[in-house]
Amino acid sequence: MNTKDKKILFKEKYGPWALVAGASYGLGSAYSEALAQHGLNLVLLARGKEQLEAEANRLREHYAVEVMCYAIDLADYEKAKSIITNLNLPIGLLVYNAAFAPIGLFENISEEQLNLTIAVNVKTPLLLAKLMSIPMIQRGKGGIVLMSSLAGGQGSSRLQTYAATKAFNAILAEGLWKELKPRGIDVIGCIAGAILTPNYQKAEKTKSAPGAISAEKVAKKTLMALGKKPIIIPGTVNKIAHFLMTRLLPRRISINIMKNKTGGLS
Repeated sequence: MNTKDKKILFKEKYGPWALVAGASYGLGSAYSEALAQHGLNLVLLARGKEQLEAEANRLREHYAVEVMCYAIDLADYEKAKSIITNLNLPIGLLVYNAAFAPIGLFENISEEQLNLTIAVNVKTPLLLAKLMSIPMIQRGKGGIVLMSSLAGGQGSSRLQTYAATKAFNAILAEGLWKELKPRGIDVIGCIAGAILTPNYQKAEKTKSAPGAISAEKVAKKTLMALGKKPIIIPGTVNKIAHFLMTRLLPRRISINIMKNKTGGLS
């Protein structure tokens, strides 16, 4: 099957509209571009209004797709629900990329930050998956992409709450993959390692972690794997690391390794 035919099949399965949550830059931007390349129209959600509008204009110009963008804090699920419901569009693919990651010792993380972490990383992706899967089930086709992280494979010092929420997303993706597959809906959880995004490079004081790959590669590999398996770990180094940390090494050693790796984050 040639590339053109693959794009047509992808659009038929997951189009005509896709929603990307956390879409203004970095990995969200990479997902948006990859979907526009497949000819899908886009609904983009993110906080940064100017960045979001610039991204939407660029995609319209380069790929001749329709793009709607809404500046929204994804901690506010009710607002996201209102936007999606009022659009009344046939959205065939949800990509949930938004995340909040408070960095530091647990004792120094505020209750407000903890609530925000749960809202952005757990509540909104869970409820959006519920909201958007219902019309997908009725149409008998669609897809959901949930972002997880290698940090969620074990306890991760200085990223303890973020890591726990990412473990939730991976397990949720696996459960939905099995449950929704017979209804024509493909679900995948992407367990990503370090991604070369502006936020990562700002947080990481030392050189990039081994296995760090571009946002474009993560998006491309994840979308290519959609419909084929419940979980993808982009990058060979990251696959090996995940296997070692979750299958071979004792938990206490894996936790200590993560502590050493996250010590440079601030």
